[in-house]
Amino acid sequence: MVDRMDGASVSAGLAAGLLSYATGCGAAENELLNASGLRPSDLADPDARVPLASYIALTRAAETATGDAAISLHYAEDIGMSEVSVVGLIMEASATMGEAFMQLQRYGRLAAEFDEPGDAPHFMLRQSGAKLFMEDRRQSASEFHQLREAAFVRLVCGPRRFLKEPHVLSVHFTHAAPGYRDEYDRIFQCPVHFDAAVNALELHPEIATWTVSRNPQYVFSLLTRHADGLLSDLDAARSWRGRTEKAILIRLHQGEISADHIAADLGFSRQTLFRKLKAEKTSFAVVLDALRRRMAENYLAASRTSVNETAYLLGFSDAASFSRAFKRWTGLSPTAFRDAQRMSGD
Repeated sequence: MVDRMDGASVSAGLAAGLLSYATGCGAAENELLNASGLRPSDLADPDARVPLASYIALTRAAETATGDAAISLHYAEDIGMSEVSVVGLIMEASATMGEAFMQLQRYGRLAAEFDEPGDAPHFMLRQSGAKLFMEDRRQSASEFHQLREAAFVRLVCGPRRFLKEPHVLSVHFTHAAPGYRDEYDRIFQCPVHFDAAVNALELHPEIATWTVSRNPQYVFSLLTRHADGLLSDLDAARSWRGRTEKAILIRLHQGEISADHIAADLGFSRQTLFRKLKAEKTSFAVVLDALRRRMAENYLAASRTSVNETAYLLGFSDAASFSRAFKRWTGLSPTAFRDAQRMSGD
């Protein structure tokens, strides 16, 4: 894979759905997990993130284990987006198909996120004469076309369950047709073009006004608030501060954290790490200190760890060092803070 895919990820719900689907087709779950490097705990929260590399390995293993080279198509055909991602739920809670596509533009990254420059939406509507197209402009997605194909299948098969007439008139892929070409015709039920100039769905020109509303409007509001929070988390993970925090978390319980170790884990020098963080108006010391404070308050508020255990989990050499840091952060000792949290919860 090229470098721009290194930070790419998919939702754990998408990966868990594929694992379950492939298992139902006869694959051994433990073999799929071993091949992908995933653990059941990685897939427990459908909103969590799974590296794209792991999802690709899972897909390849599922193809081999089931003998079905088109398993990505079949998985998407049988399991709708609303069953594996909040993105699908939001689209089905939209008032019209036009609004549903707008929500896909806004939240599509929650299903699959590619480490690409720029903030342009992954999916764009484009008018060409009397024809209306929805283009998938993710360049990195071309390196694993099964993910794009599955997205297109869900965009066709999902609405097909409640729309009264076909909403997709033709399908276009830039990659060459695979050996299971007939499956595309069966699933899409419209002309499918390979080696095309763009990756796109040709939509019915009046589709924007067609009604969806499969869920109450208040559900739409709840879902979009939740999705906004997930987008915020995803953006934070893409920042160098977010990446630095993630690297720190892996080493935190091992003892004192050094910028040299974290920079090496991220694949560059200490000076480069400092420069990247400075560009985001922060520093390594600030990131480490803020992360420790946030985690310390969470641990103590939950009352599940002792002061000594919290000090260890945060990489302090001893409880006294942790207590001094905590008092600097909050003006309270760890014990006093925990007691205050307990009283406020009574």
